[in-house]
Amino acid sequence: MRLSIPASAFVAAVVGFGGTLALIIAAARAVGATDAETASMVTALCLAMTVETAYLSWKTRMPVISAWSTPGAALIAASTDFTMAEAVGAFLVTAILLIATGLFGPLTRLVSRIPASVSSGMLAGIVVTFVSGAFKTVAVDPLLILPLLAAFFVIRLFNPALSVLAVLVGGGVLAVLLGRVGDLPTPELSTITLIAPQFTTAALVGLAIPLYLVTMASQNLSGLAVLKAAGYEPPAGELIATTGLVSLLTAPLGALTTNLAAISAAICTGPDVHPDPAERWKTGPFYALFYLLFALFGASLVAIFAVLPPSLIALVAGLGLMAPLVNAMSIALKEESERIPAITAFTATASGLVMAGIGSAFWGLLAGLIVFGIGKLRR
Repeated sequence: MRLSIPASAFVAAVVGFGGTLALIIAAARAVGATDAETASMVTALCLAMTVETAYLSWKTRMPVISAWSTPGAALIAASTDFTMAEAVGAFLVTAILLIATGLFGPLTRLVSRIPASVSSGMLAGIVVTFVSGAFKTVAVDPLLILPLLAAFFVIRLFNPALSVLAVLVGGGVLAVLLGRVGDLPTPELSTITLIAPQFTTAALVGLAIPLYLVTMASQNLSGLAVLKAAGYEPPAGELIATTGLVSLLTAPLGALTTNLAAISAAICTGPDVHPDPAERWKTGPFYALFYLLFALFGASLVAIFAVLPPSLIALVAGLGLMAPLVNAMSIALKEESERIPAITAFTATASGLVMAGIGSAFWGLLAGLIVFGIGKLRR
């Protein structure tokens, strides 16, 4: 077996975990999760990805890589007035919708018919707050933030995938040298916490449905596209239904939705992994093994993030979403005739509008679809 197989799996796991863990913690804090619940969320997410990737890669003999929903985490982190119990209720509903989508092909086709410009506009509206927040940290702690910003833009010229991870690691070291870090926690094994769900209309419409839509449009469909681009014919229904089922089982532990990966999958599906496409599926078990290790020490990793400066966490979360923002905006503005609906979805979502207890992601998507429909009628 080539060394490139475990090496590619390791890079994909580290980039996926380290680059967006700050966003997961921000999402947990937004819904009022305790330290124990936050650690449980991270642990359960890692366990879900371990099971999904190992099983699906072995079953399909394809490098099927799963990930947590990065845009979904951004959606949750940007939400207000929801409790952890309501979030868990929303995660359960989202998982059921994903299972239904995988089992019934027409649902997948229905979601895929949502204009990419509008869904991308909504996604851009969600993540732009975090990207702009990253630059706001300059005023909070310029001595810490400015060197990290410079390092990010230089490193990404040579290795975009590792640029955010480099900022996280380098930022942690610099924060220690500057005396910005509290006492480091004692390493400990992870624990999980069972959280009773609460189902409310506001959480259903404001969290569950937008989470389902961004997960499908921005993650699952992209993940399928990566596999197809690598020459595979993935069984879309089976993959989506499986990730939905595992998400259903881990939601009571605080885990948000897991789904097919796009960026991490791209690292594991190319010819650099192995010249023979039939051999690349072996990256899946190695990727799963690394996430199992992350799951075992998830509590310690969350505790380490807790003592890091908030400005550093905000910086890492924002920079980690810069590439998704660029991609979303490029898709949103690609078709000239669809730019107004896309910008409507973007601005309505970014506005933070809350009406009837429902967050701006839903209203942004709805507004974009209405404007898109009006344009269709006129044409």
